[in-house]
Amino acid sequence: MCPADVLIRPATPADVPELDRLIPESARRLSPGFYTPAEVEAAVVHVFGVDSQLIADGTYFVAMSEGRIVGCGGWSRRKTVYGGDRAKGAGADALIDPATDPARIRAFFIHPDWARRGIGRRLLATCEAAARAAGFAAAELVATLPGEPLYAACGYAVLERLSAPTPGGVGLPVVRMGKRLT
Repeated sequence: MCPADVLIRPATPADVPELDRLIPESARRLSPGFYTPAEVEAAVVHVFGVDSQLIADGTYFVAMSEGRIVGCGGWSRRKTVYGGDRAKGAGADALIDPATDPARIRAFFIHPDWARRGIGRRLLATCEAAARAAGFAAAELVATLPGEPLYAACGYAVLERLSAPTPGGVGLPVVRMGKRLT
């Protein structure tokens, strides 16, 4: 169960330095047993990271406890399905249509010392509620293998298994998942 003192709030640009520390630590410490060390490092260097567009859009959230960020995650009304600023091209992502497209659940990372306490579940519920309020009837995501059990427990179904390419040539096994929000 998520501790009562954990506050969920929108992320701000001032949070980026702390997120830049949290994301690789989460990936490196929570991925063993799911990914090889080479896969983890390829993801940390080329795929994972802050997506500043989510922060600018007000759709990225942080979980705070004792004055520090212990988790993060967001949703998007934009075309990109995964990856931080390093993994995307220049410029803003194209918007998607809530009448025809699913919202994107994006970039969930929990500090390893706070894992499995319900923080991811609370962040996900926050994102789903916001996406529903924005008119989206469904959500999709591209889950890492360590994240797949959380999303499955929250009602997401596997749509396909694939490999996310990295510039270094190491593919990262991921899972595209979806859920109706209505």
